[in-house]
Amino acid sequence: MTSATRQPETPAPTVPPRLIATDLDGTLLRDDKSVSPRTVAALAAAEEAGIEVFFVTGRPARWMDVVSDHVHGHGLAICGNGAAVVDLHGGPGAHRFVKVRELARENALDTVRLLREAAPGTVYAIEQPHDFNQEPGYPRLHVEAPDVFAPAEELLGPDGPAADDPVLKILAFHPDLDPDAFLTLARLAVGDRATVTRSSPSALLEISGPGVSKASTLALCCAERGISHEEVVAFGDMPNDVEMLTWAGQSYAMGNAHPDVIAAASGQTVANNEDGVAVVIERMLAERF
Repeated sequence: MTSATRQPETPAPTVPPRLIATDLDGTLLRDDKSVSPRTVAALAAAEEAGIEVFFVTGRPARWMDVVSDHVHGHGLAICGNGAAVVDLHGGPGAHRFVKVRELARENALDTVRLLREAAPGTVYAIEQPHDFNQEPGYPRLHVEAPDVFAPAEELLGPDGPAADDPVLKILAFHPDLDPDAFLTLARLAVGDRATVTRSSPSALLEISGPGVSKASTLALCCAERGISHEEVVAFGDMPNDVEMLTWAGQSYAMGNAHPDVIAAASGQTVANNEDGVAVVIERMLAERF
């Protein structure tokens, strides 16, 4: 059955939701990176009903312009797979970091070394709050040019660029390995020095600090608001969403989701191009009122 004909599967009834947590790419956004009018209306209706909406993404803060017009109330988004909480009020270019969960440079250097040994040919880029630097061999995978080209060991060293700024995430790319096989290999090689996940269809891994994930940062934000995990509805499509979908009281894999995500979620909706997030929100609000 294709995603065009699959009907959303609904988790068993639970406590009324107080917060919606949604991934962006492949989930809330259509493949053309737009937010559909139907989805905009559904998000606004949820906020009007008193349900907070959090965007929870692997994107860096500077790539949040696509949704900055759709944050209301708190104005917060969780970026970098949980490495930062950013206030998007003020619009594009005016975001403010309110929480940073960094990857210690010692851990980062250990991770680079161990993964080079386990998967020769791996190349790296480094995400920081306001900088993006990469090795010369790292491919042009992103929409921006890097600030600096240098080996990862130099980028992460005490005399490297932006040495006083925290490291949010390492991006590790391999030109030949299967994406899921690369993820498994990296997790075994790195161990508890860092959190390794992926959201790209290519063999591109995203490496954050130990215990840093969408789920753990979302849990911190919910605790600050007195919201329990049972009161959270989450949406996602890729392995970097698995922990969040497992943690939330209700969770939905998109019709286009990775098999691991479908297995982790308590329900399933239609694909991102069919407004799967909006479909669930509309139904949820209709049942609530």
